[in-house]
Amino acid sequence: MPRRRRYFPVGVPVHVVQRGNNRQICFGSNEDMAAYVNWLSEGARKFGVQIHAWVLMTNHVHLLMTPTSENAISRCMQHLGRHFVRYFNDRFRRTGTLFEGRFKGHLVFSGRYFLQCCQYIELNPVRAGMVLDPADYRWSSYAAHAFGQRVRMWTPHMEYLTLGLDGENRQKAYRSLFKEVLGEDVLSDIRLSVNTGFVYGNEKFRRQVEATSGIPQSFQQRGARRMSANCKFYTDPIYPIYRGFVFMVPGAGVEPALPKGNKILSLACLPISPPGHRA
Repeated sequence: MPRRRRYFPVGVPVHVVQRGNNRQICFGSNEDMAAYVNWLSEGARKFGVQIHAWVLMTNHVHLLMTPTSENAISRCMQHLGRHFVRYFNDRFRRTGTLFEGRFKGHLVFSGRYFLQCCQYIELNPVRAGMVLDPADYRWSSYAAHAFGQRVRMWTPHMEYLTLGLDGENRQKAYRSLFKEVLGEDVLSDIRLSVNTGFVYGNEKFRRQVEATSGIPQSFQQRGARRMSANCKFYTDPIYPIYRGFVFMVPGAGVEPALPKGNKILSLACLPISPPGHRA
C-alpha cells in the first residue's frame, strides 16, 4: 500500500505527532526530555522551522510548527530522530527503532483552529490525568503562552500575538481560553486529522489544499463494493458515527446495528488507529 504523500507548504502551520514504537516510552527522565528539546531546537534553527506549541509525554510528542523553507519539517524531524535515538539507545543499552514509522502530521488553519490546536496539545497532560492544571506540567508550551516564560526554541505565532497589545494582555487572554473545555467535536476533529492527515480547518481551506496539492482532504465516497470476509465494523468511541459514516477496518470490532440513513465507509487503506487509542 503506497504511503500518503505529505504536503507541508511554506508558511502553513503543521501539527506533528511522534509516538514511541509499540507505545513504548521514549523518555525515561527529565534529562531525556531536555536532550530531545535540545536537538529539536537545533534542527529547527538549522532547517528553518518555527516552533509554536509542544508537549512531551512519556511515550509521544505533539508539536505545532511552521516551515519557512521547502521540506523543512521533514529535515528537522530526521535530524532530531537521528541524534535522539542514538542518544537514547546508548543511554539504555538498547538497539533498534524508538519511534513508530514516520511521524504523523496535518495542516492547521489560522484563527480559532490554530488556537484550539494549541489547547489540544497543552491539555494532553490534563487529559492523561498527570496534572490538574496545564501550568503544572513542565514539558509543554503552556508556560510560554500563558505566563511569558522565555523558551529558546519558541516562536510566538501571529494568532497568539493578536490576542493582546502587549505580553501581559496576551497572556491573560490566552489563559482565559482554557476556562472553557474543548468540546468533544473539536477533540474528534483533531484526532481525525492526526490519524488521516486531513487538514484541520474550515471547508474553504480544505478545498484550497485539495486544489493545490491534489491530495484528498476528506473521505472519498465510492460506488458499492463487496465487503471482504475479514472486514468488520469499527465503532470505537473516538470515532462514533462521524458525520453520517460508520467506520470499518479489517478484522476490527463487532458489527453494530446500522442506523437508518447512515453509510458504510471502508477505511481499510487509511491509517486509523486500533480500538482504545487516545491522542
